[in-house]
Amino acid sequence: MSKVEEWPEALDALRSAPGYHTLVFENELVRVLETHVPPGETVPLHTHQWPAVLYIRSWSDFVRRDSEGAVMVDSRTTGRQAVESAVWSGPLGPHLLEMSAARSFGY
Repeated sequence: MSKVEEWPEALDALRSAPGYHTLVFENELVRVLETHVPPGETVPLHTHQWPAVLYIRSWSDFVRRDSEGAVMVDSRTTGRQAVESAVWSGPLGPHLLEMSAARSFGY
């Protein structure tokens, strides 16, 4: 699946990975989530159906995989660490996130 309207509601981050996503605020225009992934953990398959601004407060290397297990992003190969920064992201289709055991990741 690649179109936002085809992503099942059951894969919404708050439904399928509630231990890692906390709703801070939501209305008809915006949704604000706080995300925290402890070191060495894997966030279950989920989606983020809206474009987002990520404010990254801490960083660890991670691997993001699609629903088939293919690597979408491996931060170890990007050479970038975005600590205390804001980053734009489009909607993210079904994916899971494997966090490095080194440090936690939060935005």
